[in-house]
Amino acid sequence: ISSIIKSLILLQTTPHEILISRCLLPGLSIAVVLVGNSSEVALAGAREKDDFLHMPLAPNVEVLTMNETDPKSIIKSICDLMTEHWLQGVVFGDDTDQEAIAQILDFISAQTHIPILGVRGGSSMIMAAKDDNSMFFQFGPSIEQQASVMLNIMEEYDWYIFSIVTTYYPGYLDFVNKIRSTIENSFVGWELEEVLLLDMSVDDGDSKIQNQLKKLQSPVILLYCTKEEANTIFEVAHSVGITGYGYTWIVPSLVAGDAEVIPAEFPTGLISVSYDEWDYGLEARVRDGVAVIAMATNTMMLDRGAHTLMKSECHGATDKKGPIAGNPNEVLRYLMNVTFEGRNLSFSEDGYQMHPKLVIILLDKMRQWDKVGKWENGSLSMKYHVWPRFELYSGAESREDDHLSIVTLEEAPFVIVEDVDPLSGTCMRNTVPCRKQNKTQDSGIYIKRCCKGFCIDILKKIAKHVKFTYDLYLVTNGKHGKKINGTWNGMVGEVETKKAHMAVGSLTINKERSEVIDFSVPFIETGISVMVSRSNGTVSPSAFLEPFSADVWVMMFVMLLLVSAIAVFVFEYLSPVGYNRCLADGREPGGPSFTIGKAIWLLWGLVFNNSVPVQNPKGWTSKIMVSVWAFFAVIFLASYTANLAAFMIQEEYVDQVSGLSDKKFQRPNDFSPPFRFGTVPNGSTERNIRNNYQEMHGYMVKFHQKNVDEALYGLKTGKLDAFIYDAAVLNYMAGRDEGCKLVTIGSGKVFASTGYGIAIQKESGWKRHVDLAILQLFGDGDMEELEAMWLTGICHHEKNEVMSSQLDVDNMAGVFYMLGAAMALSLITFIAEHAFYWQLRFCFMGYCTGKPGFVFSISRVSHAASENRSNCIHFDQSPRMPVTTLHSPPFAPPHTPVCPSVFTPIRTSSYTHSVSLYSPPSTPPHSDATYL
Repeated sequence: ISSIIKSLILLQTTPHEILISRCLLPGLSIAVVLVGNSSEVALAGAREKDDFLHMPLAPNVEVLTMNETDPKSIIKSICDLMTEHWLQGVVFGDDTDQEAIAQILDFISAQTHIPILGVRGGSSMIMAAKDDNSMFFQFGPSIEQQASVMLNIMEEYDWYIFSIVTTYYPGYLDFVNKIRSTIENSFVGWELEEVLLLDMSVDDGDSKIQNQLKKLQSPVILLYCTKEEANTIFEVAHSVGITGYGYTWIVPSLVAGDAEVIPAEFPTGLISVSYDEWDYGLEARVRDGVAVIAMATNTMMLDRGAHTLMKSECHGATDKKGPIAGNPNEVLRYLMNVTFEGRNLSFSEDGYQMHPKLVIILLDKMRQWDKVGKWENGSLSMKYHVWPRFELYSGAESREDDHLSIVTLEEAPFVIVEDVDPLSGTCMRNTVPCRKQNKTQDSGIYIKRCCKGFCIDILKKIAKHVKFTYDLYLVTNGKHGKKINGTWNGMVGEVETKKAHMAVGSLTINKERSEVIDFSVPFIETGISVMVSRSNGTVSPSAFLEPFSADVWVMMFVMLLLVSAIAVFVFEYLSPVGYNRCLADGREPGGPSFTIGKAIWLLWGLVFNNSVPVQNPKGWTSKIMVSVWAFFAVIFLASYTANLAAFMIQEEYVDQVSGLSDKKFQRPNDFSPPFRFGTVPNGSTERNIRNNYQEMHGYMVKFHQKNVDEALYGLKTGKLDAFIYDAAVLNYMAGRDEGCKLVTIGSGKVFASTGYGIAIQKESGWKRHVDLAILQLFGDGDMEELEAMWLTGICHHEKNEVMSSQLDVDNMAGVFYMLGAAMALSLITFIAEHAFYWQLRFCFMGYCTGKPGFVFSISRVSHAASENRSNCIHFDQSPRMPVTTLHSPPFAPPHTPVCPSVFTPIRTSSYTHSVSLYSPPSTPPHSDATYL
């Protein structure tokens, strides 16, 4: 081909033309050659030369239009322009799909050393390899760039499993190698199943191609070939059944070609990466092409001088404007760095734009190319959405059992929305791609997000069980769904208007919604619950008294002051051996005495375990009473100290409400300050309250919250006293709350019980399949695992709700019963003591029988041990007993008190003799003397 083209070039040049060209005045000239019959070519060719005067160096632009696209005509036209003008470059555009035009222009540039810029049609189509000496540039992407964009489209929709089909068209190795190198160095888990290389030149190729295409099982197929080859491949693929629903074909611009010519074999839903034909027409490209050459030439002249301007001719000789010869490819370096009107129009070494403006187009069911996305500055923006694919098919191809459009709503933990991974630009394996409308741009542009959560995991399991694929998007029109002026918004509205097949999320089942959509069986039970916040309390000044109720404290001091202390004092006072008995006898004035004040002080010291000086009673009755009181004091003090810590800490306060009928909800203004509560509008909770508690709903409207997060913030900051919402959401939020400050009343008490379900279009065949899948999840235990993973928190408020309570009389009754029994026992002891003293003690002394008694026997045994004891006997010279009166020994002073013990031994045998000679009267003596 190159030899033929070279011969044609030489035939077009005559010595006369060469002579004329050498006599022309030098200047900067750029030729614009437009080939084709389209209106766009005619419009671009009508531009006046003056339209280019504002450009650098004011180039002289020669515009040539022609209809012939054969190599001879193209070569002759360009050579004529080179001969007549001192051309510094050529801008070439056509409206054909002939990739041979690009090969012709590449060869002309290599032979003439003149920059040629292909801006449209066949002149801008991909070339596998250009001549090393060529300065042929193209407005378009390289093979590698288009391959990268195709992979980005698949990443956008998480199509990780794919195959590649190519022919032997030049550049196929670059295409395959680029794909392989990208997926090998990517974080995304790509799976390349097949790489098919089709030979289109063999006889009976269709049957061989058919056998090869039958190997394809992946849902996404990348195709690299020419437009003519694609016609044959798609025809065979259709016969195999891999061009219909469920298969996605993605092709480069080489296959799509001219957007106005669409072969019948191209399948509906075909995706192509193409140069922007919509916003970047031929006229704008020609203008930019002239500017690129002019800017590069201007920069080169400023750097290296005017002598670098080259004049090329078709016979192959190259002249310089000066005597100094230079490299014919000098301008190449300057074409690789061009900026015009703030846009980077630079080219790479292989002759393609470094930052091409690409579009993603889709062949819709009307057999028209539809712009669905764009690639600009290394970023992909897709309209939502290329799919669902059911919109692309009609008639017999229309199916509804494979791919669904599903709407959802962000609400943790059921649906959690995250950004894509910053490294890979994709969603992680535990998430699902979902799209959110970009409100700052055109309504058709959506931002890719990643969704996860309890409902998303349920959706993935149902899709796997029922065997369908889906596209997930976030609702923007409202939230869950509310009927306004007869029209539903939110998720319910999306399903009701058939914009979505299903709605998945925290959507409550109720009667009003069930009239326009169907619900699956509930996958989680919920209802209405109330959340409040724990507020920090203060320690009361009387907190140290709160372990016991006021009744206990009163009884404590009554028993202490009026009963116990008095009882001890009385017992001690009346005791025959007590201190006060000695006082009653008038012995030794100023001696020790046991008063009621000392009794109170003694019992007070025992209660509070104080080491204070006290005087203990002498009587046995008093001692028993004091001992029992000491035991009572131990129990009392232990109970007090055990409960004191609970009342001395800073106690948290929780608003106690019993339910929606609570007075705080029904009459909030009766409280000071008024009780504040609200909910999130446009949901089932608000609808339920509006229908059943109209006054309550009218009050709470001013406290409505935009979302759950805002409500929780209001509870924590004190702007809201209670938040009414779905129980499932509130229980999750309470369990995950930092610091466990938020609680639901009654440990998650639920009112108006219902459930969450999947919304499905009315009379859809999906309902039964979805119901069975959900029931199977319950039967297999998968639902319990998901609940444990997503709905379980770390806060267990049922433990925290155990409040401290005062110890009442009932709690302390046993101790007081014990104290009363001790007092009764003390009274019995008191009576027994007096009976023994006044009656029984004489029998022990032998008065009853006239023989030495039990006391006398003990005194004889212990006589030796008692020698050093200080004992005395008080003798009374009573006239009533003149014969038997005992005289005190010489060393004993008169009126010396005797020891109180009746078991004190007798000091001498003479005293014993005197006692033994004593004959007691028939009645006990009435003397006040103390007998031994």
